[in-house]
Amino acid sequence: MITTTLNSGWRLSHLAGAVPEEIRIPETVPATVPGCVHTDLLDSGLIPDPLNGDNEERLAWMWRCDWRYELCFNTPPAATGEHVELVFEGLDTIATITLNDTELGRTDNQFRRYRFDVGHLLLSGENRLVVDFTSALSVAEERERIYGEYPFVNAHPFPMVRKSACSFGWDWGPVTITAGIWRPVRLERWRGTRVRDVRLGVDLEGNTGVARLVAEVERDPEAPPASLAYNVAGATVAAMADTPGISEVVLQARVIDPDVWWPRGYGDQPLYDSVLSLDEAPVWSRRIGFRRMEVDLTPDEIGTPLRLKVNGELVLVKGVNWIPDDVFPTRITRDRYRRALVDAVEANCNTVRVWGGGIYESEDFYDAADEFGLLVWQDFMFACAAYSEDAWLKDSIIPEARQAVARLSGRACLALWCGSNENETAFQDWGWRERLQGRAWGRGYYREILPAIVAELDPTTPYIPSSPFSPDPEAEANNRTDGDTHVWDVWNELDYLHYADQAPRFASEFGYGGPMAYSTLTAAVHDEPLRVGGAQLAVHQKAEEGFAKLRRGLDAHFSEPADFRHWHWATQLNQARAFDFGVRHFRSLQPHCAGSLIWQLNDCWPVISWAVVDSAGVRKPAWYALRHAQQDRMLCLEPTGGGRVRLAAVNDLPQPWTARVRIGRGTRHGLEVAWEERRIEVGPRAAAAVELILPEDPDGFLIAEADDARRAVWFVSTDREAGLPGFDADVNVARVAGGYRVDVTARVLLRDVAVIADAELPGAVVDDMLTTLLPGEKASFTVLTDGEATDPQILTTWPVLRSANHLAS
Repeated sequence: MITTTLNSGWRLSHLAGAVPEEIRIPETVPATVPGCVHTDLLDSGLIPDPLNGDNEERLAWMWRCDWRYELCFNTPPAATGEHVELVFEGLDTIATITLNDTELGRTDNQFRRYRFDVGHLLLSGENRLVVDFTSALSVAEERERIYGEYPFVNAHPFPMVRKSACSFGWDWGPVTITAGIWRPVRLERWRGTRVRDVRLGVDLEGNTGVARLVAEVERDPEAPPASLAYNVAGATVAAMADTPGISEVVLQARVIDPDVWWPRGYGDQPLYDSVLSLDEAPVWSRRIGFRRMEVDLTPDEIGTPLRLKVNGELVLVKGVNWIPDDVFPTRITRDRYRRALVDAVEANCNTVRVWGGGIYESEDFYDAADEFGLLVWQDFMFACAAYSEDAWLKDSIIPEARQAVARLSGRACLALWCGSNENETAFQDWGWRERLQGRAWGRGYYREILPAIVAELDPTTPYIPSSPFSPDPEAEANNRTDGDTHVWDVWNELDYLHYADQAPRFASEFGYGGPMAYSTLTAAVHDEPLRVGGAQLAVHQKAEEGFAKLRRGLDAHFSEPADFRHWHWATQLNQARAFDFGVRHFRSLQPHCAGSLIWQLNDCWPVISWAVVDSAGVRKPAWYALRHAQQDRMLCLEPTGGGRVRLAAVNDLPQPWTARVRIGRGTRHGLEVAWEERRIEVGPRAAAAVELILPEDPDGFLIAEADDARRAVWFVSTDREAGLPGFDADVNVARVAGGYRVDVTARVLLRDVAVIADAELPGAVVDDMLTTLLPGEKASFTVLTDGEATDPQILTTWPVLRSANHLAS
């Protein structure tokens, strides 16, 4: 087969829809493929940056426009006996395709690949390919008028089209509703026999690795039989393709005693080259890892836990939820995917959940997850909405799901498929049952169609119907005794200390909001002066009643911030403390709670959100808190009532741990700490707890530390109730290789010491933060930067060097 890419030379033009007078769009502009209308117009300087200031609102006109992508290309016409197909890997979304003035077809699904036979249409010389896009919002609204309302969150009827739900806006993302050719385009020429598609299943059977490849082969009736060979780790299996037309050829390779692939923290991630050849010519390849994935839903005396098992071993999940890393996904490069997943790896994660309101991610994402040992919980693209089960939508969803499963099957990282995000609990608890009045709403997809597709095409990967879910479809989906749970009442209604009231079997979503880095905020928000609720800042805060919820969270722990800069630090710190407390609590319940996935790792634009890494790639204080809370050996302190505190020791390593814990008691404003030692025996990959007496002095605190675990601290009173000493420390800064070292020696109790240098040194990264120091203790922070501070002493004072003490009234 000969493949010719058609990604260069495209032109974009505006077809229909009102354009503001100040926007002057030429007859055509250069178009980038893969790409989209927004990025093309932005690259041509015709629109302002959609993510800057209040430009989201200024570009709302684009949501209702129609657009044309056009390419003139030269290619030889089809020779006798030659087949030629035009392949679009992704069209976003409502498109009509014509070649040389002949309509090839119409598409309405962003997530599908489309093929068109064009051999009979190719001309000698120049060929003209046109893709016309109709406004997806207009189509969605028209379908809503025709087929009736299907409930959804946010402002626009996204469940009426198969397009990334979050492109219609979310509680952390802007409305873009763009259009474009968002994945590659190519011509495929072949004669005789070709491999149309490949899917793979990888498993372990005892000491044998099994790689089962299914090749979809197309053969001309007059062509001679062709040979297929599949090579894995030096083992080769062969078969003949001798059936005319389209058929499936199965090649199953068995590798004795392979090196086994494990998730991070459980072993290594060996990957083997895997190559399919047709008549000795390679036609497909992927690196694979041998492993076995299972979901254990064995009931116990409490309910039905959700437990992931890899190679027969329970994996205690520590991880994050993932959203598209850019509102325009074509801007996400291979290196950017890897950098983002390194953020997960270095935060001690072993799992990433690809959320169902975004996209099925690129091969670069899954390649990195395979290599890094990150398990992938993969949602199908259904989120927070009811979906029609009538033919007009179902007939598009079924091939979408089949293509997605076939593409991702056999990935070492792929831990499970999940039918939807929150749709079952939405039907039960969000008033949708009454609004739908008996109409089908998607349950047939999640409980019947999708599991059947997974069972057929990817039987080595488990499936669950929704998140959250209960194995009993009649039970409350978001309960605390079965399946997985989304814990959002804390952010929406309660102080983060109420995480301690929760005991889910698997916490697959929970989060707490906080602003992006100050450098990221000031690059995108230009209110003068900067203030909470400022006009542009409000555009970059999408959560329902978000400012009020941030304020409620602060009121429980901090005095009124002195100014915007202190508000920014207080809300970032409060977010960090919330994640630290929640993750430590859920992990301390293992194996009753078999996993926690925070919402969320990343952001797609500059926004106040639940992300721990902002859209500029700056790690927020919450990222460091997550890393601390997810260390292999960890201590947790939390109150249990009655003047007592629970001290839990969590051990994620395969060796038992004798935790020799030093426990200190002191007061915020005192200089002396009284110490004692406790010994806690913790089994492999287990947790154990003891109970301590809480100091009676409201000024008091407990501290716990062990050689193998970072210290944990519990304060009897909040900072607002008891205050903290004013910041007082000896601070020195020194130039070191790659940046600066800041040494801080405390003269008083210093809580949550941090060096945050990105506003002064763009791109600067600090090795650690959120360190609590007792009087006389020293901590060193390394600031890695390519730049040079005009005055290094700026790293030794507010607002670069900061702590909770700076928020004391």
